[in-house]
Amino acid sequence: MLYPSIDRLLTKLDSKYTLVTVASKRAREMQVNKDARVEKPVSDKFVGKALEEINAGLLSYRKLEEIKED
Repeated sequence: MLYPSIDRLLTKLDSKYTLVTVASKRAREMQVNKDARVEKPVSDKFVGKALEEINAGLLSYRKLEEIKED
């Protein structure tokens, strides 16, 4: 069983595609820097830890259009 569930994660982000992008970028960053933001993660893998961070509200993102407007 996936923890956290996809349904719960999609309340944090706008689409499955955004979820995959944010989680994969954070997982790659965690792998290089060895810095998990969740204190006691359920998952041992980087992608699982990234999903837990999204669920906890520790990750945010901005759309490329918003960045170009700044």
